[in-house]
Amino acid sequence: MATTRAGAGKAAAKAARPAYRCAECGWITAKWVGRCGECQAWGTVDLAGGDRAAGRTAPAAVTRPAVPIGEVRAEDAHAVTSGIPELDRVLGGGVVPGAVLLMAGEPGVGKSTLLLEAAARWARAGRRTLYVSGEESAAQVRLRAERTGAVVDELYLAAETDLGALLTHVEQVRPSLLIVDSVQTIGSAEVDGVPGGVTQVREVAAAVIGLAKSEGIATLLVGHVTKDGTVAGPRVLEHLVDVVLQFEGDRTSRLRLLRAVKNRFGPVDEIGCFDLTSDGIVEVPDPTGLFVSRHETPVAGTCVTVTMEGRRPLLAEVQALTVEAAGGGNPRRTSSGLDGPRVAMILAVLTKHVGVDVQKQDVYTASVGGARLVEPSVDLATAVALASAAAGKPCPSDLVAIGEVGLAGEVRPVHELGARLREAARIGFKRAIVPVGSDLRGVDHGLRLAPVADVGAAIRAALD
Repeated sequence: MATTRAGAGKAAAKAARPAYRCAECGWITAKWVGRCGECQAWGTVDLAGGDRAAGRTAPAAVTRPAVPIGEVRAEDAHAVTSGIPELDRVLGGGVVPGAVLLMAGEPGVGKSTLLLEAAARWARAGRRTLYVSGEESAAQVRLRAERTGAVVDELYLAAETDLGALLTHVEQVRPSLLIVDSVQTIGSAEVDGVPGGVTQVREVAAAVIGLAKSEGIATLLVGHVTKDGTVAGPRVLEHLVDVVLQFEGDRTSRLRLLRAVKNRFGPVDEIGCFDLTSDGIVEVPDPTGLFVSRHETPVAGTCVTVTMEGRRPLLAEVQALTVEAAGGGNPRRTSSGLDGPRVAMILAVLTKHVGVDVQKQDVYTASVGGARLVEPSVDLATAVALASAAAGKPCPSDLVAIGEVGLAGEVRPVHELGARLREAARIGFKRAIVPVGSDLRGVDHGLRLAPVADVGAAIRAALD
């Protein structure tokens, strides 16, 4: 009996011991640590509050009664155009009332400029908009709005960093579109921690999302990013929102790309192209020419390909340069805009199966215009550009190369080849090197094709 009481006492003490949980992955530990033992994130382990025994949650009043699915109004989830066609393309048609979108991007990439333009166009359609700035004063936002022509009567502006004040503004203005710039700058006095912390971001996001769903307010949240490009804050933030957008761009280029990483209302393989100018941000409905450089005479080490960004074909140019390694040391392999390991693989294939010897040469590869070319269909153009640079022979200026290269030197078919060829023909190209066996039945492209089975045949077709 004494042993039983002692065991029960130990079990009760163990049950009463506080637990600590990681806000990122849910890992639980008996004592506080600065770094999660599961996901290795710093500063995410906190006391797990509100833990109750299973089965003790009492029934509560429902917000809306359950109804047969056939009686639910599908019209409530129809998208409304934002006024920016490139943004609508990425979202799958427009903004859904009650949807919550999270836009992330590096500082200075143009997130605030794009959202201010979206707010202005939404307001010009007679729909009330509320822009809440937590990073800039109202006067600073007004100056940017004057410069970009975004001063509209139905666009309301507030500079707040308190969650309670933000909710009050929404109640008073009653907007159909809410923009919060940014979610990491808003804090709640009811929650411990500083704004931007894991607990604060979770509380602010939950409150704003709950308000958006209950009132049918389309909401756009701006999110900061970490050094590795991921959205800052707890990982649960990306799961709570309906759409996660990534705004990308090189600081040295005006071109900006908007991608959907998650989208509950449309595809996640579309991109929107924008041009960031001193007068604001404008759409680029046909960005193909931005990724291809025109040479008066053919230049060795260049080859054009057609990559698919979502359902949009884009022409892009791959450039390669080979020079003797200085000092006889280990040769350099540098890539910009291309996947470095994949370029190294293509170099190995060229050395093994084609006899292109660059073992004692520095090799530089790059894309034109800051484009990121990571699709396997770029392999063949990369191989042709490298062989052209090594041989000093230029490719014809009216030629495109499309195909995936395997380790055995074979050239594999790629998807949407017909759409790629039509885009190349529209720009003015006359010839194309394509994988043998590609199904092009019923495709009207107007190009002279050179089907190849291996990378050696492709190089001969391009350079001979």
